Amino acid sequence: MTKQAQFSAEHRQEQLREMAGAPLDLLVIGGGITGAGIALDAQTRGLKTGLVEMQDFGAGTSSRSTKLIHGGLRYLKQLEFKLVAEVGKERAIVYENAPHVTTPEWMLLPMIEGGTYGKLATSVGLMIYDSLAGVKRNERRIMLSKAETLRREPLLREDKLKGGGYYVEYRTDDARLTIETMKAAADRGALAVNYAKVEELLYEGGKLKGVRVVDMLSGETYDIFARKIVNATGPWVDTIREKDGSKQGKRLHLTKGVHLVIDGGRFPLKQAIYFDTPDGRMVFAIPRDGKTYVGTTDTNYSGDIVHPRTTTADRDYILTAANFMFPSLKLTAADVESSWSGLRPLIHEDGKSPSELSRKDEIFIAPSGLITIAGGKLTGYRKMAERIVNLVTGQLQEQGGASYPGCSTDRIKLSGGDVGGSAQFKAFAETKVRDGEALGLTKRQAESIVQRYGSNADRVFQRCTLLREEAEQAGLPVDVLASLAYGIDEEMVATPQDFFVRRTGAVYFDIAWAQRWKQPATAYMAKRFGWTPEVAEEHLRRLDVLLHDAATPAASE
Repeated sequence: MTKQAQFSAEHRQEQLREMAGAPLDLLVIGGGITGAGIALDAQTRGLKTGLVEMQDFGAGTSSRSTKLIHGGLRYLKQLEFKLVAEVGKERAIVYENAPHVTTPEWMLLPMIEGGTYGKLATSVGLMIYDSLAGVKRNERRIMLSKAETLRREPLLREDKLKGGGYYVEYRTDDARLTIETMKAAADRGALAVNYAKVEELLYEGGKLKGVRVVDMLSGETYDIFARKIVNATGPWVDTIREKDGSKQGKRLHLTKGVHLVIDGGRFPLKQAIYFDTPDGRMVFAIPRDGKTYVGTTDTNYSGDIVHPRTTTADRDYILTAANFMFPSLKLTAADVESSWSGLRPLIHEDGKSPSELSRKDEIFIAPSGLITIAGGKLTGYRKMAERIVNLVTGQLQEQGGASYPGCSTDRIKLSGGDVGGSAQFKAFAETKVRDGEALGLTKRQAESIVQRYGSNADRVFQRCTLLREEAEQAGLPVDVLASLAYGIDEEMVATPQDFFVRRTGAVYFDIAWAQRWKQPATAYMAKRFGWTPEVAEEHLRRLDVLLHDAATPAASE
């Protein structure tokens, strides 16, 4: 298989057969950002690595975050200085290695009477934050007067406003960060397959030696063996630990976070804001692609892990918070176009509320040899991966294996990130947009492709040229079909949900676009994969459920 074919949805079964054909050095269970990071790090260091994910890559927590690579001011309040320092430095690395999916975003922290942060606390807190996080000189915090704060964001309430702090966070597309990391691992030879569920753990003499995997799309089963097995399944880590009989001591504590998406015409935010809510929590409002998204909630969760829903109570809480800080808007439920709901897999601590629980990660080693990583944050994924791979290579060396090099992922460009570094991305993007326009695409279509795919934009543009006739026959704009075909060929898009939810983010940020093109896109996929009409209809039904749930909150959990 070529590198591109290796990550094609049409070659999933070949990948599974290859994983089952000979023992791996490392098998990772879980294809979120942490699992993807582990696969990239391990494969880069010379371990023969496989990864299986029971849904699509990033379908759990890793496509449902606040979409920020951020240092986390709130962790200063919890005195977690080491965590602030680590994730602050990490975001600079992620930005450098994938500037097409990560971008600096100036964040305004309005100070209000009786709010969480007073003037002194804000100034000192942001100064410590800048220092710990190693913030570049031109991105260090600025303190603003009331007038200057309102100039930057006129929608803010005036009556209680005292001023503001201005500092830099980094916005990301979490689902695409996950897929670009996974593609970088696959490019280096890692075997990674979505819709491959671990049904059973396989033992020899009480030690974990492998897993029985079911291909959720074909129903076939595969036994995959590995010298080391890592459980990086996020909200499902305790499910795997239970299978292993090793769920003892610390356990997961799931909390739910909801975000609402409102059209930018109705919520014309000029500036990302991190603001107080009436109950003393803090919430983000962030402009993105002509929309404004607001979140998040932080509530205990014990419902369906696969499909957490936004409830009317979640929606109303966020609308109340937004109207408290932006009273002139008078937002109502009718203004909400879409929403998403994600779970945080935190480590339980007795007596602590959801917002007080630590976001630190922890590693558990079971008597069977199963290695589990739990907790953690999107921003810290690379360091979490480094710690796991250090542990795995250390164990393999102790057991008489070869020695392995240290981590080098801080210097590895993710797929699509080969744009000449963050400093050159703007110039790179301008050149590529002109290339897209020369092919007959509109400026907006070309910009969308370049922003989404970075240095892989040319591979999508090639398909724009090759698939013009086919796009007409399929009833799809050529840029949509080119993106979908690229997704199938090189991003393991196996279902319509993969494309509309995670590869493009359309279900959240352009739900009308997803509704418009869902049927012809599904018909094209049915033709590519040889689906029966019944199978195609079932895939469309599942996408419709996600579209409905994004637009319509549930009455209760």
